[in-house]
Amino acid sequence: MKFLLALTIFFLSVTFAIGATINSYTPDSSQPKKVAGMKLVFNEEFNYEGSPDPKIWSFETGFKRNEELQWYQSKNASCKNGCLVIEGKKESFPNANYVPDSKSWYTNRKDVNYTSASLNTAEKKSWLFGRFEVRARIDTTMGSWPAIWTLGVSKEWPSCGEVDMLEFYRPNGVPSILANVASGTNIRYKGKWNSVKKTLTSLMAKDKRWSEKFHIWCMDWNKDAIKLYVDGELLNTTLLTETLNADGSNPFLQPHYLLLNLALGANGGDPGQSRFPITFEVDYVRIYQQIDLK
Repeated sequence: MKFLLALTIFFLSVTFAIGATINSYTPDSSQPKKVAGMKLVFNEEFNYEGSPDPKIWSFETGFKRNEELQWYQSKNASCKNGCLVIEGKKESFPNANYVPDSKSWYTNRKDVNYTSASLNTAEKKSWLFGRFEVRARIDTTMGSWPAIWTLGVSKEWPSCGEVDMLEFYRPNGVPSILANVASGTNIRYKGKWNSVKKTLTSLMAKDKRWSEKFHIWCMDWNKDAIKLYVDGELLNTTLLTETLNADGSNPFLQPHYLLLNLALGANGGDPGQSRFPITFEVDYVRIYQQIDLK
């Protein structure tokens, strides 16, 4: 009887422990796992309240890319309940950079109608090679365009190199997650892309509550290749022999910094009828690199 009782308690404790660490609907408060042959060189768990750590993160401000609708501002990002929470909001105020009769979309919008946040580690943290893991929950509402990505520290885009560990938007109107790698070409500002997409419909066919859960986006990057995963499923493999810029340089043989942002509109679709706020929750960022055995 004592043996059976002890066995029952053991299995209950194991079940509870497993459940506590793999609950897909809540932040993971466990310590970063060990990875064979690698060491943890950076982790941001967001286990504090208030603004993201300024020693790590910088913010973009204003209209930035792709004729998106949002005005980026720092107050749309905060750390709470163990996550970085980026909120896309519907709010209106004058565009501080407005220029009457301007031909530029940055300055010809008289008013701001949507706000969000974009964070990056530029000039603060960057890494050459490693395993990058980001656990996050995305909002698949119309208009939402969250991203986890990296850019190289030198050369202009796209010769600096870009890796999109995650993008969610609507190619040809179809909601999808994308895993992309881009390098430069002989045409300025024109990238060469290796892009793989997986439709939200296919993900939800396997798990109808997929969009309600946290998922782990991962990049394995070494001198030979970049591999991108979601929840352990390989999405994209890009060989570095295929990522040379027109001048012969390779953007993935230099350090990259990390960006986390939530765009609205453009490729994300029209958010005009969507409910707000639209959220992008990042549970943690963990970066591992090979142990130097020399």
